[in-house]
Amino acid sequence: MEKTIFELITPDLGDTDKIELVKWYCKVGESIEEGQEVLELVTDKAAFPMESPRNGILSKVLFHEGDVVKRGDILGVLTI
Repeated sequence: MEKTIFELITPDLGDTDKIELVKWYCKVGESIEEGQEVLELVTDKAAFPMESPRNGILSKVLFHEGDVVKRGDILGVLTI
């Protein structure tokens, strides 16, 4: 069976220059359910938990806790 990948991408969080990835709630290799909180992003205005848009396995993390990211960055990869 062929595996499909799905990229977890930093969403548009409004007019902000600094978005920090503060927490991964899942580890590489872990199964994730659609709607489950996967990570938390923080701007100078608010915290934004990011939910998984699909069921899958977190197969890769490209940014780590404490990293500053920007809109459109690929944060991690799900294998579906």
